[in-house]
Amino acid sequence: MARMTMTTAIAVILAGCVAGGGVNSPADARTQTVKTTNSISAEERRQGAEAHPQLMQEFGGNYSGSQAAYVTRVGQNIALQSGLSNARNDFTVTLLNSPVNNAFAIPGGYVYVTRQLMALMNDEAELAGVLGHEVGHVAAQHSKKRQSRATRNTILGVLGAVIGGAIGDSGGLLGGLGGLLQNNAMQVAQLATLGFSRSQELEADQLGVQYLRSAGYDPLALSTMLASLANQTTLDARLAGGDARSLPEWASTHPDPASRVRNAQSLAARAGTGGVRNADTFLSSIDGVLFGDDPAQGVVEGNRFLHPDLRLAFAVPRGFGMQNGTTAVTISGNGGQGQFSTGAYNGDMNAYVSAVFRAVAGNNAISPSSLQRTTVNGIPAYYSTARANSQSGQVDVTVFAYEFSRNQAFHFVTITKAGQAGVFSSMFNSVRKLNASEAAAIRPRRVDVVTVRPGDTVASLSQRMAYSNYQAERFQVLNRLSANSRLSPGQKVKIVTYASR
Repeated sequence: MARMTMTTAIAVILAGCVAGGGVNSPADARTQTVKTTNSISAEERRQGAEAHPQLMQEFGGNYSGSQAAYVTRVGQNIALQSGLSNARNDFTVTLLNSPVNNAFAIPGGYVYVTRQLMALMNDEAELAGVLGHEVGHVAAQHSKKRQSRATRNTILGVLGAVIGGAIGDSGGLLGGLGGLLQNNAMQVAQLATLGFSRSQELEADQLGVQYLRSAGYDPLALSTMLASLANQTTLDARLAGGDARSLPEWASTHPDPASRVRNAQSLAARAGTGGVRNADTFLSSIDGVLFGDDPAQGVVEGNRFLHPDLRLAFAVPRGFGMQNGTTAVTISGNGGQGQFSTGAYNGDMNAYVSAVFRAVAGNNAISPSSLQRTTVNGIPAYYSTARANSQSGQVDVTVFAYEFSRNQAFHFVTITKAGQAGVFSSMFNSVRKLNASEAAAIRPRRVDVVTVRPGDTVASLSQRMAYSNYQAERFQVLNRLSANSRLSPGQKVKIVTYASR
């Protein structure tokens, strides 16, 4: 969560495309023929160019490390295999500074992958496979086939996406915020964030494998990358309690990852064996890449959110998870959902809270209770609750705001079933200011590629992971290893270590 505005254009939670819906049976991988386009239209270029800056803003912007040029080179090469264009510079391939495992593409030749997903990969062929899958969605014009669905299920914006999902109301009570944000660029951006169907995912997998083969890579690379994603999904499920981080959105639309891995393997078998993996080149490139949250945007540690630059911290209740984004922190659990964010503040807290309610309600009339004042850990705080009707029954929308200074305020907006707003009381009362030493102690994590020495084992190298829990499991998933894997001297593996700020 960087310094952000109250109504940013694109929803924070992203349904990851590369790890999207499951597929049908393995037999489909052997028989399906994919119909593709062979050009990028002028209209697609215009729409993509308009959406690109908004996507960049929402998903962390360009990653400034040396890895960016490498990703661009690999991505442009694999995109050329699609036949959409014969010019490398017709494709804009971006490495995003995002801690979410994700990749996506939009019409117009724009392809994206996050640094976090790159860190999960183990060779260049896997990177090419992921990017090829995304280009495949564009070549097969899957976004056009989803236009009507996208219209029916509009992403509402930062607040609306979270709260609308909680009450099953995609255009009613909270649709007004989305209305404020609609433009052509955002509609294109929505197409990058809505999940594809199972058959479309299979088609993109088939094209991704096809592009791998034509570019000279091992066609099996997409299946091994999908296997790593499946392992990461399993680990995320185990971490959901102890690490208090909710599962990535794509996990909920990916019911059978093992089936998709098998399909990708079948596709690769038809494409033929052989091809390069370029593991050493890839690992040399990824060495030092930022891993997990960027402290400049705040970090999630267990059930706590800590922001060293804004000098603030809070904790979510047991059973709730967090997802940190560039504009806000989303909070979700069975008892409700919410978001922590900020907005323009001129010293009038009544106006500030009213503005949040207006953004949430849109064109719908809701009547907040009178503004109440309290103090939380020495910070002046103000709160109000509004009861509203939704498709799921009555709900309580609560805004709890904090005056950090005369020109800076932060707030939670939460939604619960009527009468249950108290589930977030401990979170509201946990907000506090960090002192200088606490802020300085928050350090980034980075990928460190090390060479296995004689005597090194999975267990011994796992102990070097910069985590207090699940060290072995994290190390194994990161390197696509099992607990019984044998390491050979001279082999290169990834560990995650702390770096100086």
